[in-house]
Amino acid sequence: MGIIYDEIPDKLIEWIAKQKMFWVATAALNGHVNVSPKGCIESFHILSKNCVWYEDITGSGIEAIAHMREPGNARITILFHAFEGAPRILRLFGTGTVHEFGTPGYDTLIPAASRKAGSRAAIVIDVHRVATSCGFGIPQYKFIGQRSQLERWCDDLELAEAKVSPTEKAPNGIKAWWTAENTHSIDGLPGLEQAHNTSIAVKNSYVRNASRPHAQTDPITTAEPPSIKHFDSGLLVAFSLGVATTLVALRLAGFRIH
Repeated sequence: MGIIYDEIPDKLIEWIAKQKMFWVATAALNGHVNVSPKGCIESFHILSKNCVWYEDITGSGIEAIAHMREPGNARITILFHAFEGAPRILRLFGTGTVHEFGTPGYDTLIPAASRKAGSRAAIVIDVHRVATSCGFGIPQYKFIGQRSQLERWCDDLELAEAKVSPTEKAPNGIKAWWTAENTHSIDGLPGLEQAHNTSIAVKNSYVRNASRPHAQTDPITTAEPPSIKHFDSGLLVAFSLGVATTLVALRLAGFRIH
């Protein structure tokens, strides 16, 4: 059922490239465990059979970066699992290094021309254990498309940043967000250290007018209740016709209707 490898086999490198998302798991040495889904598979890269990296996009927290920077920690696990095709679970166990936006390590991996909106760090992982398991319990889903809300929101923040000097922080810009939300974990561990204070201008490759799938809504909260629709279009009409028919029949039978 499960197979352990010392490195990522070629067949799994090919399989990884076909997946639509991955998960990142980290934990503080004495604090919370964190698991985050990552939807942009094109942000995941394989440098070698024992080294991978991914482009970390801005979010509401900074747990993974804080955990990897905690002294004596740096542990990280990447999880892939098949939603389509043959079942499979793949875990990459390793230790991570953080290269923040505005540092030489970041610039080497993510040039401005290919940088995603909201990109705040490159996470490089030295992989020491690769494990597969059956995946028989994972449901099958059909992929529709990547959501665009996160990139658009980040692009809005970066457009606001572009209106001020690189040495300043726009009140509603990406660096102000990093300062307020991404400098400490929920356990108080340090998160971003440089990105929010860098004087480098923020640029990205996001194309606002590109064709993208529409956001999916929740049918439970947005759809009209079926029972109400049925009453409006079915029961009410049937009830009205029944009353009218009864009145006509009574008149024809000679009853006086008051």
